[in-house]
Amino acid sequence: MSVLATVREALRGSKQDFTDGPIGRSLVMLAVPMVLETVLESLFAVVDIFFVAHLGADAIATVGLTESMESLVYAVAIGLGIGATAVVARRTGEKDPEGAAHVAAQAIFLGVLVAMPIAVVGIRYAPQLLAGLGGSEIVQREGAGFTRVVMGGNTAVLLLFLINAVFRGAGDATIAMRSLWLASACNIVLGPMFIFGVGPFPRLGLTGAAVGTTIGRSIGVLYQITQLVRRDGRIVIRTRHLRPDPRVLWQLVRLSAAGILQLLISTTSWVGLVRVLSVFGSSVLAGYTIGLRVIIFALLPSWGLSNAAATLVGQNLGAKKPERAEQAVWMAARYNTWVLGGIGLLFVVFAGPIIGFFTDDPAIVPWGTACLRIVSVGFVFYAYGMVLTSAINGAGDTWTPTLLNAVCFWLWEVPLAWALSQFTGLGPRGVFAAITIAFSALALASAWIFRRGRWKSQTV
Repeated sequence: MSVLATVREALRGSKQDFTDGPIGRSLVMLAVPMVLETVLESLFAVVDIFFVAHLGADAIATVGLTESMESLVYAVAIGLGIGATAVVARRTGEKDPEGAAHVAAQAIFLGVLVAMPIAVVGIRYAPQLLAGLGGSEIVQREGAGFTRVVMGGNTAVLLLFLINAVFRGAGDATIAMRSLWLASACNIVLGPMFIFGVGPFPRLGLTGAAVGTTIGRSIGVLYQITQLVRRDGRIVIRTRHLRPDPRVLWQLVRLSAAGILQLLISTTSWVGLVRVLSVFGSSVLAGYTIGLRVIIFALLPSWGLSNAAATLVGQNLGAKKPERAEQAVWMAARYNTWVLGGIGLLFVVFAGPIIGFFTDDPAIVPWGTACLRIVSVGFVFYAYGMVLTSAINGAGDTWTPTLLNAVCFWLWEVPLAWALSQFTGLGPRGVFAAITIAFSALALASAWIFRRGRWKSQTV
């Protein structure tokens, strides 16, 4: 079958057994929907802030402050998803659909349980939370409605990402893609309707952006639920699966706690880098921000391949095929190297024009160019590191990547960034170099641990 035909089948969705057949085809079938899933979510984020920007600086500030709170929700959702993907993939590989459905139902129950106290705190203390993050009195007064709706509706966010993790673990990446596409499309349409009061929609201003987002994500969750109760789905949840099972819940908590910590360590390390860079002024920070946004967008295909590798590892370990799991990971890493290596080369050569597309400020362009060029040098290493750490997570070993993140980012990257920027004459370029060095170190350490093979005997 040609690559184009495989891509078409991946977008349509099919019940392929990922523990048998050509590994390359399995990777494409899983990775294509996963890449497209993240692309539209990123597009929504850009469109949403475009409309909010028309409401003024205070509205943008409110969104920024609320997103900093919501980043914790995302960390919880993705961390829970890491555990759910690992266990569902293992049960699927064991040809145990009943067990996979039971785990999926318990994961959803756990997600709702976690979301409830977050919603209560967000609704009750929205102004105080904004004040605690440095919001002005105007932001506290006019932005509280936005924050209440976003944090109060965090159940939709948690379930959207968590259930998609379940679908990915089962090998149904197409359903995950469609649900996030539906949610994002509804967000893009409903946001401006509620913000500006178009047609029959009430004019809610900034709060309308939150209402549109919450409704859109809730629609995505409703679609997911319809797919979970279909009789012909990979995962079929019935009423008997919804009874709380302390053993499975504890298993998910144990795996997900490390996943959540893993995400928090990675996320907060970027805050540490910003603190190191802040002494060099706003122009440096602006250049770094633009360069980093470009880099993150370029890494989207890699997330798809990394998630595909995690699913293949979990399913093939469940099918007692550890060697096939290992082959899939190295193949995914090679594919990722070709993709990211090519993108990195383009960024090194054309860094100036790329940053110039976003700004022509002569004080910002040089720093954005330096950030993009220096960080892109390490793309080949990132390609391997992303796939390998994701694969170890997919095997159910979530603590090893967590420890790797803690050592490489907080004990190595942040101190190195400070030392290189302060004592070598590199200035901000020392921070950019530290990012490249730290991610390269993570890749080498991940490769050494992966080759040792202890992940093959991980039980979940």
